[in-house]
Amino acid sequence: MLQHPTEVKQTKGTVGLLAQSLSNIEVIVGEDFSDNEQVNQFIEANQPCYLLYPNENAQVLGQFTDGDKQTPKSLILLDGTWKKAYRMFQLSKNLHQLPSVVLPEGIECLYQIRKTSKKQALSSYEACVNALALLEQDQAKYQNMLDNFIKFNEFQLSFTPSHHHSSTKGE
Repeated sequence: MLQHPTEVKQTKGTVGLLAQSLSNIEVIVGEDFSDNEQVNQFIEANQPCYLLYPNENAQVLGQFTDGDKQTPKSLILLDGTWKKAYRMFQLSKNLHQLPSVVLPEGIECLYQIRKTSKKQALSSYEACVNALALLEQDQAKYQNMLDNFIKFNEFQLSFTPSHHHSSTKGE
């Protein structure tokens, strides 16, 4: 998970939750990862490595038609707003050589804390969990993480004033 610096202290961010839930995750903070030794070593050591990012060459995860496309051994995700993720991708030349994948359409977004007008927009947590479930072809294994994510949303939303309903009218 490549995380934009502004997301690190974001209380509504989901990467912290993801890091607690998965044993095999690495979070690297930055904006331009072109010369990031940690990232470059990871890519080299974990081939085939794919980038979960919606560019024009992206193939739908789990629906590879090319015989030469191998099942990913590792996935890289970008954590930031759409604008920041785009900038991270543009700056990080080492990511451009990675094959890109996207999630299939129709995955319901469970993340209610931060809104986006983009269709098919998922939080980093949901994107990662859904990608792993598809790769391993084991939805049940990750259902618990999605259930916990719903609870996380409800907990966060319980702190927002619009969700505190008062029985007194006219407040």
